[in-house]
Parts: sequence; C-alpha cells; structure tokens
Amino acid sequence: MPKPIVCLSEVLRQFLEAFRPCFRRRQWKYFVTVLLGLIEQEGRSTLTGFQACIGEPISLSGLSRFLGRWPWSPRQVAATWLTRFREQMEPRVQAEHRRLRAQRPKRRGRPRKTVVTGFLILDDSVCAKPKGRKMGGLGWHDSGTEKRVVRGHCLFTGLYVLLGRRCPLEPRLYRQRAVCEREGVPFRSKVDLAVETIEQFQPVPGTHTHLLVDAWYHCKRVRKAARRRKWDCSGGLKSNRKMRIIQALQCPLCLPGSLHGPGRLQAQGP
Repeated sequence: MPKPIVCLSEVLRQFLEAFRPCFRRRQWKYFVTVLLGLIEQEGRSTLTGFQACIGEPISLSGLSRFLGRWPWSPRQVAATWLTRFREQMEPRVQAEHRRLRAQRPKRRGRPRKTVVTGFLILDDSVCAKPKGRKMGGLGWHDSGTEKRVVRGHCLFTGLYVLLGRRCPLEPRLYRQRAVCEREGVPFRSKVDLAVETIEQFQPVPGTHTHLLVDAWYHCKRVRKAARRRKWDCSGGLKSNRKMRIIQALQCPLCLPGSLHGPGRLQAQGP
C-alpha cells in the first residue's frame, strides 16, 4: 500500500537511525514497524492494526515477541532520545540567549541575565485492560477518560518542553500497595516517583526549569524537591490543602506585614 509522505521523509529516517544501537539487527525492523504503525494507524493501536496498515511481510507473533519477550531496554531508548534532544537544543539555547541579549534595553548598571525556560511536566495516565488476567501490575485506578474506576495499568510519565520542542521521559509503572504486596515488589507512591524524577533529571545547560504538576502531585515534598534544584513550581490545588506565606514581599501599596501583598506560598499536605 502507498506510504504517507511523512514515512518517507529524511527527518524521520534520521530520527530512526539514532535508535539503531538500542536494538539488534532482527529487532530493528519491528521497531520501525511499530513506529510507522503509530503514525499511520487512525483507530486503536493494536498489533493487528499495525500489521494491516504497514503492508510489509511482518509476522504477528514477531511483533508480539518484540514487545513482550525480546531483551531490549526501554530505558536505553528513552535515554537515547533525551541525549539526542539535549545535543540538538544546546546550540538553540545559546542562540536564544544571544537574541534576548540583543533585544535587551540599555540601562545603567549591570544588565539583567537572560533566561531561557524549559518546562518539566509530570502526570500519570491510566491504560484500561478489561481483558487482562496474567499481566503484571494490574490494579484498579480512577480513569479521567472514562470517568470511573477501571482495571488496568497506571503509567507515571514526564515531558520536557523547551523552545517549542518536546522530549518524553521514560514512563514508569505505578503499582498500588496491595499489588506490590501480591507481586513481592517494593511500594513507591506517585509522589515518590515525582520526587525521584525531580532529583535525577538533568535539564539542558543554560536553561531555567519550571516544574508543572496537577493537584495530585502538588504537595510539600514536591515543592521542596523543586526548591532544592532552584526550580520554579506551578500546580493545581486540592480543596483539602492549606497554604501559608513563607516569605512576604514588600509592597509599597500595602502596610508592612500585610498579607495583601504578593508572596511565595508553600503547599501543606502529604
């Protein structure tokens, strides 16, 4: 069948070649098949759908073994993507600094430093598995898409956005405490995963990082972890959270010590 123009582009070919060291020669064609299937498939992303829309002599059992049994490392794939992203964005960040310095108004005194901000977004996604029986990590999770509690997997995900370009981080499986006890693995909450990501993530040099989270992750531990990295942090607030001002700022329109002026807030909660 004819391929879309995006599948024949030089940019996509270069992107695929960056991940060739992550796979063996036999595994490489299945990686390309899955990626093209994700591009071409308009409905649900299933192995049968990938096989039908690609039109290449790829066996269904081979696709299943590639995703479920063959020894390749998703962590290596994610690290390769992030390394490639950093190498491509470093010269763009320096060019953006030069552009900001050229547009900076001339004033007396020491000029202000230019700031290029990257956004680290943390969230989780529920993948319903109504027919799953023998899969590991299955639990009951609240799905925002289906507006109910479903049986399936919960993936903790991260996305790094810088100068209009995006780089996903390695997704990690979140298991509930009862599931961990049943499978014999240590329990790690979503907040634990978020704090670990904040502590280990390395942004592109020359940038300032702004952490974005939703109300589920907005708590004292996450804000303290971001503050230790000297990052900014923004997120939603649940109705059961209490806030207090930790550093009042002087405002010429307000009385000294008044809470009317702006200040930095700290979330209280688990």
